[in-house]
Amino acid sequence: MRAWGMHMTHRFNLRQGLVLAVAVLASLALLLPDAAGAAEKKKPRKSSKGAPNGEVYRWVDDEGTVHFGDQVPAEYAPIDRQVLNQYGVPLRTEQGMLTEEEIEAERRAAAEKKAAIAAARRDEVLLSTYLSVEEIEALRNRRIELIDGQISVTTNYLDSLRTRLKALQAEAGNFKPFSKDPEAEPIDEKLAAEIADTADSIALYERTLNDTRVRQGRVVMAFDADIARFKELKGL
Repeated sequence: MRAWGMHMTHRFNLRQGLVLAVAVLASLALLLPDAAGAAEKKKPRKSSKGAPNGEVYRWVDDEGTVHFGDQVPAEYAPIDRQVLNQYGVPLRTEQGMLTEEEIEAERRAAAEKKAAIAAARRDEVLLSTYLSVEEIEALRNRRIELIDGQISVTTNYLDSLRTRLKALQAEAGNFKPFSKDPEAEPIDEKLAAEIADTADSIALYERTLNDTRVRQGRVVMAFDADIARFKELKGL
């Protein structure tokens, strides 16, 4: 009976040990994946102002020396570091402060990536919009014809404004200050205002005509670039 009792006690203690071990392993299984997943995520580079909630920083200097602390001194700010919890388990990785060269490199890389994405989208639109070079040329010609029409209308209106201005200026020649006759009367305010308004309109439409011609040149250049790229994509 004594031997049987000792045997049962031994089995009971062993069972308690197994239960305890399983509970510990389960707790570690819940903890470690979160810690590992968090360690893979890097936050934006910034200087450390102090680890929260009892966390500790771990970093290695240029000489290979490992450091720990609840704050990272300024001289080590550019160095990447790990953030550990109170049990020493890595929670995440923080990158050190960027140098001017790194900032410029990241800016260039971002600009290049943005340009590449925009170029890919243009290629996609180009291929989905046109079936042939002839289609692109036909649309280009229609656009140019429309702009030519705008240029023609603006030019004709400018000619009429210039003719009108000459007539008004000729009429104003009979009045002071344009007339050489000392007995001439001062120019009528209405006539003077009309001359000024006509001159302003001429200046406005001259700028409009110039802008339209510049726009036409850009349209031609854009279509020429589309035709060249379309041929390249199609292997023509």
